[in-house]
Amino acid sequence: MKVTRSLIGLLLMLWLAGCATQVPPAIREAPPSVPPPDEVRADPERFEGVEVLWGGIIAGVENRVDHTLIQVVSRPLTRSGRVRDTDHGYGRFLARVPGFVDPAVYVPGRELTVSGRVRGLKHSPVGDYEYPYVLVEVEVHHLWPLRLNGRDPYYYDPWYPYHWDRYHFPA
Repeated sequence: MKVTRSLIGLLLMLWLAGCATQVPPAIREAPPSVPPPDEVRADPERFEGVEVLWGGIIAGVENRVDHTLIQVVSRPLTRSGRVRDTDHGYGRFLARVPGFVDPAVYVPGRELTVSGRVRGLKHSPVGDYEYPYVLVEVEVHHLWPLRLNGRDPYYYDPWYPYHWDRYHFPA
């Protein structure tokens, strides 16, 4: 009896550990009020030093001697801190990450969420345009796994001709 209880307890702990998320708490728990990058860009002095939780799609990575600058095209975040799959955005920002970030892993198109403090504006070209990036001194960052696109080819939908969701009703 004791062996069975111990085995069940061990299996339960392993199952719960497998369900644990690897997302840092600073990413999962947003500060109470976070201004979007376009609002900070309009008045950078007012938001200097403010803690933000922003995310978006990586546009470029530039490694320096002691830090890395990641150009991010800002997107809204979900409640869990993940970048929303939308075209709506708030412009761009620069995430200054301490140390080296591998540009072979942090490639353009990947989703990134950062938590840090606003450190003013930094002008840098995007093509021929001199763009005013909001600079964020990153304390914690999270690179999200790639999203799977498309439908699972092995999934069988028993309700195939009738998609009962909130936008499509059977004709």
